[in-house]
Amino acid sequence: QVQLVESGGGLVQAGGSLRLSCAVSTHTVVNYAMGWWRQAPGKEREFVAAINWRHGSTRYADSVEGRFTISRENAENTVYLQMNNLKPEDTAVYYCAARGGVATIWEGDYPYRGQGTQVTVSS
Repeated sequence: QVQLVESGGGLVQAGGSLRLSCAVSTHTVVNYAMGWWRQAPGKEREFVAAINWRHGSTRYADSVEGRFTISRENAENTVYLQMNNLKPEDTAVYYCAARGGVATIWEGDYPYRGQGTQVTVSS
């Protein structure tokens, strides 16, 4: 069983930055792909970014490309989402997820999910 614990959310003004963290409890993290999804009030959950842990290859949603960066730290078994130039429309609960195999953009492919962390961007 893989457990994921997110942290780093908060309130920030538009144009500011936040870094989300997702701690992964598995000894075989290199065999996993990690992803971030978000859900705003009244909206469906949407893909944000994903990374293949072994090779570090990444995928991004068009809405965050160039502003957000997903990365992983092997020594800490942690995946990060650096969010820059935040906009009010980035306000959402952000969820971390994991799957064995390569990264995809479909949340249903990821059997392991965290509880989420709130990000609020004020205008």
